[in-house]
Amino acid sequence: MPKTRVVVVDDSALVRSLLTEIVNRQADMECIGAASDPYAAREMIRNLNPDVITLDVEMPRMDGIDFLSKLMRLRPMPVVMVSTLTERGAEVTLKALELGAIDFVAKPKIGVADGLKQLAEEITEKIRTASKARVSKPQAPVTSTVAGAALPSRPAAPVSIGRLSTEKIIFIGASTGGTEATKEVLMNLPPDSPAVVITQHMPPGFTKSYANRLDGLCRIRV
Repeated sequence: MPKTRVVVVDDSALVRSLLTEIVNRQADMECIGAASDPYAAREMIRNLNPDVITLDVEMPRMDGIDFLSKLMRLRPMPVVMVSTLTERGAEVTLKALELGAIDFVAKPKIGVADGLKQLAEEITEKIRTASKARVSKPQAPVTSTVAGAALPSRPAAPVSIGRLSTEKIIFIGASTGGTEATKEVLMNLPPDSPAVVITQHMPPGFTKSYANRLDGLCRIRV
């Protein structure tokens, strides 16, 4: 069975070395290249044709979000983001998932070497999951309109919730790659839907940003 071919993109030489070592320790994958910025990554992707890339967010010359946006338009492929556990990192990572990244790994801000080694199993499992994903070019968002006016995401006045809604609860459990799937489910729920309880595997620093993002997109309150 062919190995999953991985390219690591990170401006930190230490992180590139650690991720390369973590990947190469697995029997079913290999790191075929490590790039220090998106421009070097672009050439590696063109020449080496990897199955998956791991992508840092904050890098010189071009940040990870800009690169991801261009990559998904021109050459869609599975991407696992590597982000620091900061509030800004959480918001940017969620934007990356919206652009098409399969999942993310929360890179520790302090003690990176030991932290990444402890995350080795999570990193490699997410690479395996990403390698099986079918990635396509992102679709342009569609805004529903009536007589040329955009519909509001939520009703202007409180909606009366029927008896059925008060007697039922929707439970959603999601793990790797589940953030965008959960978003799609919630965006299609009506304002008077039953209460929803979500269990999402996610670092503590990301949950608030994720909830705020859902609240801004959905017709229900999150």
